Amino acid sequence: MRRQALHIADVTKTTYNRDVYEPSDDSFALVDALQQELVKIPLSSACQCLEIGSGSGYVSCSLALLLRHCNVSASCIATDISVHAVTATKATVAAHQVTEVDVIQADLVSPLSARLQQAVDILVFNPPYVPTPDEEVAKGGIAAAWAGGNCGRVVIDRVLPLVDKLLSRGGHFFMVTVPENKPEEILALLSKNGLQGSIVLTRRADEELLHILHVIKD
Repeated sequence: MRRQALHIADVTKTTYNRDVYEPSDDSFALVDALQQELVKIPLSSACQCLEIGSGSGYVSCSLALLLRHCNVSASCIATDISVHAVTATKATVAAHQVTEVDVIQADLVSPLSARLQQAVDILVFNPPYVPTPDEEVAKGGIAAAWAGGNCGRVVIDRVLPLVDKLLSRGGHFFMVTVPENKPEEILALLSKNGLQGSIVLTRRADEELLHILHVIKD
């Protein structure tokens, strides 16, 4: 059983079901990377955060709790295309008495792109990264949480062009990848927009090798 760290969400208070992705090794690795990296970041007293694809709400809730512990006034937005995930995220943050997270049903950030342009200080994304036939990406349901299409990049490649547009100057982007996603290629693509990043956490989880990317907009 995973040891519960202070200042992050409690899995036993996190809502998930057959329609919502259960917090798993990739979720835990992303939150551990946030814990590791946030102590190195010169945070302002106020912070705009965004999670794309919140699922159970475990990551957004953990991020809000971590920033609260750092005495940062955070305004967090969690989006998910699934109405079941939106309901789960709302239940998870409520169970933790977290009021800093606003949960919105959306395909990525489609209704928010203008509002959040160059305004996001911390952007987090645990994408559907598992390589599958492309047609599985559009199936919906719980498969949408993991089916990533060719090289696991179909949804990832929709998000990458948005990163520079969303991030504030000095903003941070954290994303889960596996080797099949070609994380070094992803970093090289982002660097073309002046975004500098690296793999800050690597973890073996059953048959997967998880890489957490941390990208900074200078």
